[in-house]
Amino acid sequence: MAVPNPSSIEPRRPTLADVAAIAGTSVPTVSKVLRGGTDVSLAMRRAVMAAVESVGYAPREPRRPDSDAPVLLDFVLSDVHGSWANQALTGVEEAATDAGHDVVLTIARGDGTWVQHVLRRRSAGAIITLVDPTSAQLAALRAGGVPLVLIDPMSRPPSDVASVGVTNWDGGRVAAEHLLALGHRRFAAIGGTRGHRYSRARLDGFQSAVQQAGGGPVLVEHADWRREPAALVAEALLDVPDRPTAVFACSDLMAIGVYEAARRLGLRIPDDLSVVGFDDVPEAAWGSPPLTTVRQPIAELGAAAVRMLLRVRTGRLAAVPREELATELVVRASTAPPAA
Repeated sequence: MAVPNPSSIEPRRPTLADVAAIAGTSVPTVSKVLRGGTDVSLAMRRAVMAAVESVGYAPREPRRPDSDAPVLLDFVLSDVHGSWANQALTGVEEAATDAGHDVVLTIARGDGTWVQHVLRRRSAGAIITLVDPTSAQLAALRAGGVPLVLIDPMSRPPSDVASVGVTNWDGGRVAAEHLLALGHRRFAAIGGTRGHRYSRARLDGFQSAVQQAGGGPVLVEHADWRREPAALVAEALLDVPDRPTAVFACSDLMAIGVYEAARRLGLRIPDDLSVVGFDDVPEAAWGSPPLTTVRQPIAELGAAAVRMLLRVRTGRLAAVPREELATELVVRASTAPPAA
């Protein structure tokens, strides 16, 4: 009698019963949570999500929409205020329309119920941006058969979650090289939220280029991606002897805050201070003077995420896809050589 090769035996797949046992509930309740049911308490939903992550449960294939229903794709983000979100939405909607699909906009509020909404809608996939989903939330979506793509994730994405982003580190480097070529040697930089992966990458790229060129230390503050906090920290950075002659802001909105700080201090841009932003949202070109910035292709990010999601839905990929779109420097009137 042949003895089976242990390496050829497929490991037992976790089941809904395993999830129910860990969560201390029934299989129907677990199934209801993974369908986005509303008649389950918040505590039980969280227990089921944690159990799903703990046992590693996942369905054998992504959910399929009803044959006579339109294919819905969820676009999940924290809010729709500001040009960045609107440009990303434009790219998502155009690519989805080209594929014959509809887009549902889901706002991810702090209570985490957005996961339930996505599961209940039976959407064919979710594109997530400006949100830092927990590992339990990601596990619950996968267990519910919802394919995922993250746009420029705030934290390092799990190995089994697809993502599309931009060359953030290289964008920071290019910003520094532009200012160094103009002759600047005293720098400040304003990051977004401290823990955000793309903020760290932009700052690291900028600082690395300055250090390689033998420039002085870069003074760094953070302003959580907001204009007024950026104005306050920029004012403190610039109101000192031997002040920086150039500031790199990790978003255009924060760069506009630097403009406000310069006006309060009586500094002229670019005569007394050069400023570089990041994003190239429309407001960058409307500034006085127009803002030099690192352009990221925001609408293209949204479109690339849709195309990636449609590939992920097939379930036939050899590896979890990762994609980075190129950034580029857009030189306008906010940068010049430092004053003598």
